[in-house]
Amino acid sequence: MHLVVAPAKAWYYSFADLFYVCIQTTSSALKGSIQLGIGYTVGNLTSKPDRDVLMQDFYVVESVFLPSEGSNLTPAHHYPDFRFKTYAPLAFRYFRDLFGIKPDDYLYSLVNEPLIELSNPGASGSLFYLTSDDEFIIKTVQHKEAKFLQRLLPGYYMNLNQNPRTLLPKFYGLYCIQSGGINIRLVVMNNVLPRSVKMHYKYDLKGSTYKRRASRKEREKACPTYKDLDFQDMHEGLYFDAETYNNLMKTLQRDCRVLESFKIMDYSLLLGVHVLDHSQREGGEPGQAGGDGRRPVGQRVLYSTAMESIQGDGKAAEALTTDDTMGGIPAKTHKEEKLLIFLGIIDILQSYRFIKKLEHSWKALVYDGDSVSVHRPGFYANRFLKFMSTRVFRKTQRNHSSCSSQ
Repeated sequence: MHLVVAPAKAWYYSFADLFYVCIQTTSSALKGSIQLGIGYTVGNLTSKPDRDVLMQDFYVVESVFLPSEGSNLTPAHHYPDFRFKTYAPLAFRYFRDLFGIKPDDYLYSLVNEPLIELSNPGASGSLFYLTSDDEFIIKTVQHKEAKFLQRLLPGYYMNLNQNPRTLLPKFYGLYCIQSGGINIRLVVMNNVLPRSVKMHYKYDLKGSTYKRRASRKEREKACPTYKDLDFQDMHEGLYFDAETYNNLMKTLQRDCRVLESFKIMDYSLLLGVHVLDHSQREGGEPGQAGGDGRRPVGQRVLYSTAMESIQGDGKAAEALTTDDTMGGIPAKTHKEEKLLIFLGIIDILQSYRFIKKLEHSWKALVYDGDSVSVHRPGFYANRFLKFMSTRVFRKTQRNHSSCSSQ
């Protein structure tokens, strides 16, 4: 029993470690292989004519072998031989086109400059890479998560056609590197928190109170990711004007119903808070340079910023998404401090299967079943929305300003 349950994740993590051994234990080799594979497959896709996406397109897997010495079809490289698989290439091309991502821009972002490895704030064991222009995140995922995303694609396609303005993750590609018998699966997504804006506070929120506090180790980091109980200790809510609040909650409600319909749960709201008053005291501006000292190019992807994602007609979003705000949503604290809010729903590749039901059942024996993170999808969505609409996001009342100054 112990051998079946406990080491499951450890085996997955050891796969990543073993892959590093296969590629001479250098992170740069893995990043280089990712860029080479994506560059080849996306470039090759440009020769295929545009057409409507068909149901069978969601299940296509294209594979190419890239030996280090090169071949008639592939370039020579300095990495160990590897096979690169691309899942549903035509479907993902449609998604990228829907968000206004041109093939040349996608290639330029992912291939032109070295990828930046990010530290992982969660317990998933995933590796995260950021493109140097701040546009895209590349995340390693487990086999079951990749399979779940493949099954999700037809419904994801339908939802995006109905509503491209969403706080759900925007998936731009699903790939797999095979080398030495090891598989590393990768998903390319939108970047929720731009490096060019300093996040004074960062949260991973689920609407749960069970063990939802950042660990001591996490708090010691330069930019810690706090959790639900931390938010309640540190903030008395984030205040928005009535129109923005209504747009934000409408978007969250719609997105949660979509997730519920797919039996998805255990997702989080990634929330970044930039305090404009702090920025001015520190002598900086919201859109100034990130960690590498260079200011990234403003985001090009349609509907990718927080402000664009919650706008109804798109007109206001175009006016507000500037270099000064980087697409952040204007808000205030209860003390009238001016803020920019960046947010997106993350970790949606978790379905409510037997293992989750089992996990909830034993936790409910010891703790209040309504407070644990793992819960049935319908209850999870309702609890998530209630927490966001009452504890996190609040509507500015007309007398709010006068009350807070007394």
